[in-house]
Amino acid sequence: MKKPFVMIDGMNLGLEKGTGVATYARNLSYGLRDIGCEVGVLYGGRSAPGAESLLKEIAFFDSNVGKPPKWLAVLLAVQEAVIPGHGFTAAKVEISGRVIYDTFKSKMPYFDNVWNSRRLFERARASFTLWRILTPVTLPRTPDVMHWTYPIPLSAKDSKNIYTLHDLVPLRLPYTTLDNKRRYYRLVRKIAAKADHIVTVSECSKKDLISLLGIPEEKITNTYESVNIPAKYRDKPEDVVKREIEGTFGLKHRGYFLFYGSIEPKKNIGRLIEGYLASNVPTPLVIVGAQAWKSEQELRLTRSRTAAIADKDQLQTHFLYENEKRVRRRIIQLEYAPFNLLVSLIRGAKATVFPSLYEGFGLPVLESMLLGTPVLSSNTSSIPEVAGNAALLVDPYDTRAIAEGIRELDSNAELRAGLVAKGRKQAEVHSEEKHKQRLETLYARLTY
Repeated sequence: MKKPFVMIDGMNLGLEKGTGVATYARNLSYGLRDIGCEVGVLYGGRSAPGAESLLKEIAFFDSNVGKPPKWLAVLLAVQEAVIPGHGFTAAKVEISGRVIYDTFKSKMPYFDNVWNSRRLFERARASFTLWRILTPVTLPRTPDVMHWTYPIPLSAKDSKNIYTLHDLVPLRLPYTTLDNKRRYYRLVRKIAAKADHIVTVSECSKKDLISLLGIPEEKITNTYESVNIPAKYRDKPEDVVKREIEGTFGLKHRGYFLFYGSIEPKKNIGRLIEGYLASNVPTPLVIVGAQAWKSEQELRLTRSRTAAIADKDQLQTHFLYENEKRVRRRIIQLEYAPFNLLVSLIRGAKATVFPSLYEGFGLPVLESMLLGTPVLSSNTSSIPEVAGNAALLVDPYDTRAIAEGIRELDSNAELRAGLVAKGRKQAEVHSEEKHKQRLETLYARLTY
């Protein structure tokens, strides 16, 4: 029997530090491989002009291949012009191994074919802004299914087009994102109308898609998500984990609370810090994440406020300065940790604290449970589906509840041990095998 040919987009797979959507797309590619599909990935990077396959392969990993001649630059500009109804084309990128890409392997998806269309996603966004259409893209070979892992204003010609809508946060919590809400609303409505099928990752998100966009329930499949952590990191000896976190970060094994994720309003860092400080526990809080929109506001309690105090009030200035030093000793910020060390940080934490305001799924909750780390998280959105009874769930808007939860986890070893045992069992509900079964059922419906 012929393998179904499924292509996914690489829009988020090129991000250096990764996102939850990048993790989803990467895991999806391996899941498709494991259920017997041929897998293609469509990128939208800056390709090398001309016919030389080696330069195209080089450009895939490093866009610094030089500028094209002026005449070719003009021709490319004409080709890339945004014309209503004028589709885009993609060309094959031969990943031959001539370029050594071991550095990128941990971030790469599984692929049988790689195709690229120059500046595809930027051009698609511009086209949608002007013409409000899902621009068609012509591929060198027609896939049975084109699975867009994000709301992208594109469609593949002559294929079944399915789109993953992880959540509707820009509509549900509009004040926590930078999206142009009118444009976003138009885009997801257009996708809802034109898609052959919609995929989402929780029952919470599915309900939002039905109630806010009016998508028929039978047109939506919830596949949930799974976590793929290589055994060499997941099963690393505990003494090695201890040495890594102590040697690299100066942290005591099982002696810190951990948050990891983007520092943005949706993640609720401000209330987490407020609750943590109010708990007055001696265990430090480690925050791993790149600072994004409004991060300064979210981190305001860790910043010095002495500049606002008049010099004449030296006592108060000194008090605030000493308080800031105390806060900085208790709260440790890391902008980034490579994946192998992040896994060790999760495994070595006393607990993961993740009181996010809203999640389509909530990968940190599942990852932590799988790695044997207790979790404090939110009692809202999709988190109760993911966590079940295996996490300490609190109202993310209530800093007192966050503080009491942190105090309880800090002092109650029996509670932590119970959550670890329940967490490992709950993680099986969202195992890779069960996720693959859901994918297989979905693609069987679409391709047979």
